Amino acid sequence: MNYREMSLIKHGQWKGKIEMVPRVPVDSREALSLAYTPGVAEPCMAIHEDVEKSFTLTRRWNTVPVITDGTAVLGLGDIGPEAGMPVMEGKCALFKAYGGVDAYPICLKTKDTEEIIKTIKIMSGSFGGINLEDISAPRCFEIETRLKDELDIPVFHDDQHGTAIVSAAALLNALKLAGKKIEEIRLVINGAGAAGIAIAKFLIKLGVKDLYICDRKGVICEGDERLNPAQCEIAKLTNARKFRGTLADIMKGADVFIGVSGPHCVTKEMVASMAEKSILFPCANPVPEIEPQDAKDAGAFIVGTGSSEHPNQINNVLVFPGLFRGALDVRARTVNTEMMIAAANGIAACVSENELSREYILPYAYDKNAHKVVAKAVAEAAINTGVSKLKNS
Repeated sequence: MNYREMSLIKHGQWKGKIEMVPRVPVDSREALSLAYTPGVAEPCMAIHEDVEKSFTLTRRWNTVPVITDGTAVLGLGDIGPEAGMPVMEGKCALFKAYGGVDAYPICLKTKDTEEIIKTIKIMSGSFGGINLEDISAPRCFEIETRLKDELDIPVFHDDQHGTAIVSAAALLNALKLAGKKIEEIRLVINGAGAAGIAIAKFLIKLGVKDLYICDRKGVICEGDERLNPAQCEIAKLTNARKFRGTLADIMKGADVFIGVSGPHCVTKEMVASMAEKSILFPCANPVPEIEPQDAKDAGAFIVGTGSSEHPNQINNVLVFPGLFRGALDVRARTVNTEMMIAAANGIAACVSENELSREYILPYAYDKNAHKVVAKAVAEAAINTGVSKLKNS
């Protein structure tokens, strides 16, 4: 029996992966009078006078919704909000296990951008931060941008920035082993959706200069009329030599390949055409762009995938629990670039020089120390960049 078959059985037994439990006693008249009426009127009025006290008198300070519309769930696509619930529940379980964050799945039965934005804004007073999940491009870009502008709590689209952060951490350590400098490499990303664009933007900020993004029709280039607004924006920052061609064409001589696209679109011949000590991160799930062993057989120096079945798993779970833990602890208004860079460097630093190897470039997803390192790094970056709302920071 494989993981998918066993998981279906287990989900039937679990009947949900999270639950709510009370944090206070409610087993006597006195307990009820304190936790509920009449005593509860006092904190209510305190919050009425100063809404910021909702972070100290309720669980808001530690609460995050995992919000989806079910349009881009895993590699399954638009399967609907109800069908996305198992993924959202799983994410909530990881938030609690690795970050101590109380997270709740919110699956919205609408694909309307304005409705989604309005709904999240209406409910935002209940939460300390907002995690967007599995919302298809290009709508996800506008939803996140608008919410970041209009809310004063962290808004984070994990498919974009979580993927970018963990990919960057993996790349930093892989380049150490390969003896290459980030500003000198040629890097190819396959997949011009939310994850691919976010990875490109983030890696450019980290120093990558020669970067190309491909979609199904080849390398995207500034001036191409078929591109959506988000792709037009990233086209201005990439493909400086205005190269036009296929994925196979641009991979010739490339140092790094990052895949956030679809199954088996990379061949052994394409890998063999890359530069010496090539680095490949075929991260499509559940089937990668090329099987890891095929990539190695074709000459790849380091290979990482999105799967826990292979070495070097490149998974967002290394990012979001610690990132939100750090942001919530200092009551950050937003998640800025400096906080994301701190997270990437923190993850990379969790693998010591003695431990670093071609099959161990990232800490394991269940390494609780790594999540603590990320939380500390993010909190410090939030304070240093002035986005913490805590007066003593």
